[in-house]
Amino acid sequence: MNTPLIRIAPKEAVPIALLVIAVMAVTMIGFGWVPHISITLVMCGLLAYGKFKGQSFNDMQAKMAEGVVSGIGAIYLFFFIGLLVAALMMSGAIPTLMYYGFDLISPQMFYLSAFILCSVIGVALGSGFTTCATAGVAFMGMAEAFDANPAIVAGAVVSGALFGDKMSPLSDTTGIAASIVGIDLFDHIRNMMYTTIPAWILTAVILWTLTGSVAQADLADVAAMQQNLLASGLVHWYALLPFAVLVGLALKKVNAVYTIIATILTALVITYIHSSPSIDQVGGYFFAGYKPAENLDLGSVGKLLSRGGMQSMFFTQTMVILALSLGGLLNGLGVLPALLAGIRHLLTSTGRATFAAASTAFGINVLIGEQYLSLLLTGNTFKPVYERLGLHPRNLARTIEDSGTVINALVPWGVYGVFLAGILGVAVVDYIPYAFFCTLSLALTLIYGFTGFTISKVEPQDTPR
Repeated sequence: MNTPLIRIAPKEAVPIALLVIAVMAVTMIGFGWVPHISITLVMCGLLAYGKFKGQSFNDMQAKMAEGVVSGIGAIYLFFFIGLLVAALMMSGAIPTLMYYGFDLISPQMFYLSAFILCSVIGVALGSGFTTCATAGVAFMGMAEAFDANPAIVAGAVVSGALFGDKMSPLSDTTGIAASIVGIDLFDHIRNMMYTTIPAWILTAVILWTLTGSVAQADLADVAAMQQNLLASGLVHWYALLPFAVLVGLALKKVNAVYTIIATILTALVITYIHSSPSIDQVGGYFFAGYKPAENLDLGSVGKLLSRGGMQSMFFTQTMVILALSLGGLLNGLGVLPALLAGIRHLLTSTGRATFAAASTAFGINVLIGEQYLSLLLTGNTFKPVYERLGLHPRNLARTIEDSGTVINALVPWGVYGVFLAGILGVAVVDYIPYAFFCTLSLALTLIYGFTGFTISKVEPQDTPR
């Protein structure tokens, strides 16, 4: 962001920042407000503060607009992601992947099976919430039949779901993290593999050692879900072709938007091979999301398959616009520059910058309970620090995901934590010791920061996208 309108001292910026955090924490946690209302309230207070400091509304509005422009890529990208999810649903790509994924369940390796399947579904759906509310609930229902520890099952489900939430190109948090620092979506995903894949493997090994052999296991719930997926008429082996296109183009480092467009076109061809929706129906699916035929009794699977569409992205897009506006206003009023100036003498190395960024994202999760804001505020605040140290912004994107996206599920009063406790029936404090993927991701990003392992520097030809 550009030069601030005013310059204030760190001793003035600190209470303002604490007040911002306090207001959002009280309104979102205490009053149950959606983030949009809390952010708007804070912006009103900051506009009043700016007026007191002699700033015109037009100047402050310009700074808010600068903040939005810095992340405009995310806003555009979410339109295409909404279209992509609808296309992958109507073509059967996601239902088919889930159907074959259920075959991975092993009674002898129940915890590991829960983790692997939730990872697969999480990547396919791009939503940890939906993964936990569907496959996660099914696993919790089977826990008693498997004589399994509910807390370990919940930890495995949460770990797998958040792996998918981080690594899926359909995930809103992944898109936000990439766009807020100005890098390509698939470049971000590839770079996250350095922490995510080791964390995934270590989690799988730990869960494998915890799983005991159970000779008598009831897989009726799994079989029922598979039958309902078949009944939808969407499960066909060739329906996985769009995923092959998606992965292939991503590996070739094709721009995310072009990759998504090619995948959507492939999915449309597959759709018309096994069904014949009208043009009106396709347009409706692309806007409001795919929905199975009303005459099909698919149980919980019907709700699972009703996803996607531009409309599904509006909540995230509007929140991103407001949060970016807030970041621009905080910068324009000198709050963020003053906070950075106060700790600039400490941020002299990669390790210190990584620790400070991770601590900030972690702290916002704990204080406010909102993972989106932990990504947006931390990304905006520390982007200048990483630029000054000559670090590629992909390092910051990975750090805020490892300390922001995956941590919210471990906060009992956080949005994720409250949702998971209710949907899984296990208290957050009970499954925290077993959510290995979440804690390992944070630990690895800190280790890499202090050792310099996989930390990339800015090359002369590197420019923000």
